[in-house]
Amino acid sequence: MRRGGEVRVIMSRASSRLISPEMFRWATGNPVVTEVTGDLEHITLAEGSDIMVVAPCTSSTLVKIALGLSDSLITLTSLNFISKGKPLVVVPAMHLEMYTSPQVREAIGKLNAMGVEVVPPDLVGDKAHYPSLEFLTSFICTFCLRGKDLKGKRLVVTAGPTREHLDPVRFISNPSSGIMGISIANEASFRGANVTLIKGPTSACYSPHVSRVVQVETTADMAAALDAELSKGADAVILAAAPADFKFDSTYDLKVDSHSELPKVQLVPTEKVSKVARKYDVLVIGFSAETAKDDLELVERAKRKKEIHGFDIVVANNVARRDIGFSSRYNEVVIIGNGWVKNVSKSPKEVVARHIVDQVKEELKSRAK
Repeated sequence: MRRGGEVRVIMSRASSRLISPEMFRWATGNPVVTEVTGDLEHITLAEGSDIMVVAPCTSSTLVKIALGLSDSLITLTSLNFISKGKPLVVVPAMHLEMYTSPQVREAIGKLNAMGVEVVPPDLVGDKAHYPSLEFLTSFICTFCLRGKDLKGKRLVVTAGPTREHLDPVRFISNPSSGIMGISIANEASFRGANVTLIKGPTSACYSPHVSRVVQVETTADMAAALDAELSKGADAVILAAAPADFKFDSTYDLKVDSHSELPKVQLVPTEKVSKVARKYDVLVIGFSAETAKDDLELVERAKRKKEIHGFDIVVANNVARRDIGFSSRYNEVVIIGNGWVKNVSKSPKEVVARHIVDQVKEELKSRAK
């Protein structure tokens, strides 16, 4: 609902004994359906809704949906969604022994074959746990709006800052939280892409949900990791990280004593991560974080950076603004391609990520022609 969805709730008899249906009616503003009546709710809900989510889903309900057993309103409505070819998401949560039982594994296989999206639970101890709400809401929104339109594609995404150390406790870095890059990686992964995320030392409590995460520290580490990943082949690389542009010409193995003479050091440039990307035949999307006085200057600076670094697409944002960009959950960007410019107004970074990945998808389609 916070992301703009109109929500209607179906409750099983068992769940109605734990939580009053009145609570969900009050929360959603819509009637809560608990029983099958002559109003054919299972038909009207399937016809009037875009997606159905069974969460949490017990082993009993999961197996019944797979076998077509329609003895409850939830299974009845699920079968109608499947028959209409509409998205159905099932989120199992149960004891681990039940989740790994042959019957449940066979039922999951059947559901997958029908096009039902079964979200893997978090396996903790002897439980198949319900996933985090942050992950689940993001995945459901993306799956509902875009489906698996990047299935078969491999993407590499960089995120967060890097650190260039003077000594073990002092370093040059920047305020990047990594949220933008992680949001892009998650968006592409939710849409079916095989995503590797190369991530600097981020402090944000925002989890990646991708095929592979490579943790790095310095700009050289990030460049080396990117080289290793792209050598395996990729369709696109999205350079959303903010690697440090400078490092110290000399470093110290032990902490410099602040009471002694100041260390005599100079700054030297770090390796440009974008140079690594240009070695490969891959779609390259770069970022341009600028301090510009207006949008016109922002676009001009971004276009220059696009040419200098050989980006196919550049995403520009004005970090002179305090309400977007670094360390914020919001961003406002201009996406610039070859002969086109797209403005994305101030939005949560998850929404901005969707616009960026949309443009990546369109560019990949154009290259495939």
